[in-house]
Amino acid sequence: RLAVAVIPEMLLDVSVRDLNSSGICTHQTLLLHLSHKARKKLTGFAFFFPKQPKGRKMVPGDLAQQQSDTLLPWRQHQSPNGLRRQKRDWVIPPINVPENSRGPFPQQLVRIRSDKDKEIHIRYSITGVGADQPPMEVFSIDPVSGRMYVTRPMDREERASYHLRAHAVDMNGNKVENPIDLYIYVIDMNDNRPEFINQVYNGSVDEGSKPGTYVMTVTANDADDSTTANGMVRYRIVTQTPQSPSQNMFTINSETGDIVTVAAGLDREKVQQYIVIVQATDMEGNLNYGLSNTATAIISVTDVNDNPPEFTTSTYSGEVPENRVEVVVANLTVMDRDQPHSPNWNAIYRIISGDPSGHFTIRTDPVTNEGMVTVVKAVDYEMNRAFMLTVMVSNQAPLASGIQMSFQSTAGVTISVTDVNEAPYFPTNHKLIRLEEGVPTGTVLTTFSAVDPDRFMQQAVRYSKLSDPANWLNINATNGQITTAAVLDRESDYIKNNVYEATFLAADNGIPPASGTGTLQIYLIDINDNAPELLPKEAQICEKPNLNVINITAADADMDPNVGPFVFELPSVPSAVRKNWTITRLNGDYAQLSLRIMYLEAGVYDVPIIVTDSGNPPLYNTSVIKVKVCPCDENGDCTTIGAVAAAGLGTGAIIAILICIIILLTMVLLFVVWMKRREKERHTKQLLIDPEDDVRDNILKYDEEGGGEEDQDYDLSQLQQPETMDHVLNKTPGVRRVDERPIGAEPQYPIRPVIPHPGDIGDFINEGLRAADNDPTAPPYDSLLVFDYEGSGSTAGSVSSLNSSSSGDQDYDYLNDWGPRFKKLADMYGGGEED
Repeated sequence: RLAVAVIPEMLLDVSVRDLNSSGICTHQTLLLHLSHKARKKLTGFAFFFPKQPKGRKMVPGDLAQQQSDTLLPWRQHQSPNGLRRQKRDWVIPPINVPENSRGPFPQQLVRIRSDKDKEIHIRYSITGVGADQPPMEVFSIDPVSGRMYVTRPMDREERASYHLRAHAVDMNGNKVENPIDLYIYVIDMNDNRPEFINQVYNGSVDEGSKPGTYVMTVTANDADDSTTANGMVRYRIVTQTPQSPSQNMFTINSETGDIVTVAAGLDREKVQQYIVIVQATDMEGNLNYGLSNTATAIISVTDVNDNPPEFTTSTYSGEVPENRVEVVVANLTVMDRDQPHSPNWNAIYRIISGDPSGHFTIRTDPVTNEGMVTVVKAVDYEMNRAFMLTVMVSNQAPLASGIQMSFQSTAGVTISVTDVNEAPYFPTNHKLIRLEEGVPTGTVLTTFSAVDPDRFMQQAVRYSKLSDPANWLNINATNGQITTAAVLDRESDYIKNNVYEATFLAADNGIPPASGTGTLQIYLIDINDNAPELLPKEAQICEKPNLNVINITAADADMDPNVGPFVFELPSVPSAVRKNWTITRLNGDYAQLSLRIMYLEAGVYDVPIIVTDSGNPPLYNTSVIKVKVCPCDENGDCTTIGAVAAAGLGTGAIIAILICIIILLTMVLLFVVWMKRREKERHTKQLLIDPEDDVRDNILKYDEEGGGEEDQDYDLSQLQQPETMDHVLNKTPGVRRVDERPIGAEPQYPIRPVIPHPGDIGDFINEGLRAADNDPTAPPYDSLLVFDYEGSGSTAGSVSSLNSSSSGDQDYDYLNDWGPRFKKLADMYGGGEED
């Protein structure tokens, strides 16, 4: 038996005329009514439909009723001898399910059955993704009838196909048939709009571009099936802003989304940017059925150098003082319509004529694009009073093809030079002259004159010295003649490498005055004006000859040939020199001095030596060397005693000096011992009163008592109260010094008797206290009562009138009557002759 595949009616649109006389839909006819994907899946199969009566057309509802919904995936044939032979299984065509179906659900897709279901009870099941694998239970099957259902709407964009396997088992779970593969495809619906990758696209195109120039590409994606019209996107331009110079400046490739220029006339100086709205529509661009979306394309018109720079005027002028550099003479202004601060706008200036010496250059201001004519090489008014420059301006970037330089890209610049007072200068600087040293004062050396470059100004130049270290030169203030003011000495400290250098000043009388300096160098030629000198000035030698010698040399401040070789000789007077000494010449600069006799007493000897140089005429000098002759040890070195003896002191004198030193040290030691003993005695001297018996609780001991009244020549009258009281009476009441005489009546303080009484000390103190308490002039608070003014006279008289008696006739017995505090004094000084 042949299995009949049930084709869902939504996949077919077959009428009766499409069937042949047997009611069979031909292979070609059926494929015309299936989708592209369904055609691919169903190619190679024949489908059978019941034959309809003549004269009646078949409608989809009748087709669904008449079609068998049973799919026999397994078929078997019985052989004539009664045995069953199982052949290969049928290949089941794919099952197509439209997405986004509205149901109702579950919706039957197909029924599968085995031809063994008449013999045994069979249970059907399906496995795979969408059945027992995630997503779960998208498809289900009735295990008894074999009807398979879809349980919910399908989404092709989520999953486009499913692969299931159908199983047939008996009631015991034993496999009855081999599993059959079921392929379910989700039929696409146009349920997704095209989506642009970006909502805003940015592109650019050069101004002046030709039609057909590529600008940019926009891209939109549609989630629907791209092999069907649902996913086929087409592009178009909706609007263009601005619509200048044409409303259709751009076009877009409907399939690729490439935007290109379609018209000429892009000019950045007129329109810098275009905004283009692009629409993408599926269903191959069918605006009636397709879904659409839009995006914005911003197209910037980029600048090209299609506008040459032009000077705003044809001539410029400026002024510059002479001898000035880095001065801006004139500003050149240009106009350029290209994009500012770009290579197409940046100006470059060149001087094409009028400045062969290169005095000027033109620098570009990066902000304003102006050309600044600047002096880079000083100009001279006396050489050029004006310049006529021709300048040209161009851009940093070359001009676009077909654009020529404008006539206004060149201009003329007139620069006038102003005269200023220039400083005089010395044509020869440094000037070098040569002459012999020692020329007399007043000798004319040379004329060191300056030149004033201001030829058009009548000015006088005056000269003066600026630097003359040795003050050897004079210069004439009018003509610059230089004469000597002193003798020039080559051996002076002011000479460096035989050259003396002086600086002079030349100043004009312009307004303001200007001055220049010049240096004169005098090379002094040496003459033989310095006699040689011997070195060293002092030496020592042993008293016995042939032990050592003295090496001597000569020094001469002159230079060759007025120096060595030198001649060394001893004078003939005094005769003792040649008798005791001899000199031997080693070479032109060195000689040796040694003893001639066998022994010379130790001491210091002055040995004169005559030294003569090789100058013309030669000069000689007698130099004296102090030679110490001393006893020497076996090595030829002077001993310590010998060195002292050589100084001119005998043994007796040395001993006397040593004795004097010892005596002096002894005297110093004795004086130190005496001072320490005296200090010790002063500290060990006993006090008059034992410390435990001392009752002078409030007595302060002062070590400095000074001299007596008769020993000091002081004018004590300055401490007395002046006789006049006018200044005291005029003072403010209540304010007075404690050493002033009271203004009112003096308080009646008690008068101490001349002859002390044993009992009047306490009475005297008490009466004094009582008088102080009753004193109206005393302050209202406790204070020290100062008895620094005792009135006009003192009953005690002068303390100097008290004399100590060596005879001991003074009687101190009355101290016993003054109380216990004076008993110690009475014991010490009382008793008269008995003590």
